[in-house]
Amino acid sequence: MNQPNGFKANPTTYAAKRKARRFAMQGLYEWLLTNNPVHEIEARTRAENHMNKTDVVYYHELISQTIMQNESLDEILDPAIDRELEALNVVERAILLLGVYEMRDRLEIPYAIVIDEGVELAKHFGATDSHKYVNGVLDKIARQLRPEEFAAGRAARKAAQSSDAVDQNDIDSN
Repeated sequence: MNQPNGFKANPTTYAAKRKARRFAMQGLYEWLLTNNPVHEIEARTRAENHMNKTDVVYYHELISQTIMQNESLDEILDPAIDRELEALNVVERAILLLGVYEMRDRLEIPYAIVIDEGVELAKHFGATDSHKYVNGVLDKIARQLRPEEFAAGRAARKAAQSSDAVDQNDIDSN
C-alpha cells in the first residue's frame, strides 16, 4: 500500500523507527552543515541507502518536520544547554533537535525512549562523552515538556530502588 508522497509502507517496528531516527539524524547533520533543501537530502538518502527495513514514513516526518520547525525547537533547546546553539557540536545539535521534536510532538513515545534513542545516536556518531551531554539536556527538556510523565517516571524509579534495597537487606540478613 502506498503512503502520501509516494512512500511505500515499510515496517513500523521499534527497529524500523530506530533506523528512521538514524537516517534523519544524518540528514539533519547534512542540513546543519550545508543548508541543502530537505527534498534533496531525502532523495539522496533514499537513493544511496537500503531502506526496506526502515520506517520511511517516520523518517520523512522526522527530517521534514524537524527542519521546518527548527526555530521553535531551538527555542526549547536554547535554555537547556550550557553554550550558544551555534557552539554545539553539529552531531549533538542534530540529535538534540530530533529529541526535542519527538519529546514535544510525539507524545505517544515515552520520554525515556526519546532520551535512550538520543544517547544511542550520540554513542554511535558523537564524540567520546557526547552521550552524557545529550542525556543531560534531554532530561532537562523532559522535565519541561512532560512534567507529569517525568514525575511519574521518577516516582517509579524511586519505588524500584526502594524495592531493590529491601531485597538486598533480605539477602544480607540471611
